[in-house]
Amino acid sequence: QVQLVESGGGLVQAGDSRRLSCVASGLTFSTYDMGWFRQGPGKEREFVAAIRRSRNITYYSDSVKGRFTISRDNAKNTEFLQMNGLKPEDTAVYYCAAGRSPFVARFNEYDYWGQGTQVTVSS
Repeated sequence: QVQLVESGGGLVQAGDSRRLSCVASGLTFSTYDMGWFRQGPGKEREFVAAIRRSRNITYYSDSVKGRFTISRDNAKNTEFLQMNGLKPEDTAVYYCAAGRSPFVARFNEYDYWGQGTQVTVSS
């Protein structure tokens, strides 16, 4: 059974940094592209960042580019999202996702999802 478990969310102040983690089990992690999505209150789920399984090619949404960094550690079956310069508009539930060869920004092209971790940024 595939499981993706996010952690690292919490309440932070604007300008703070936070690192999210997603530990995967039940799949061969190194063969999956990994992504982060988020869903803010009253909003649709949106793409945040993704990292390919080969050559660690990364992608970011314009809203987080330059502030967030996605990475992965295949030996630990874990992906990370380092979030710097957090803003109130970053408040959302953050989800990690795994897919074989997704169009990275399309959430319906990922095969597995975590349960999400809440990040709240106060002004």
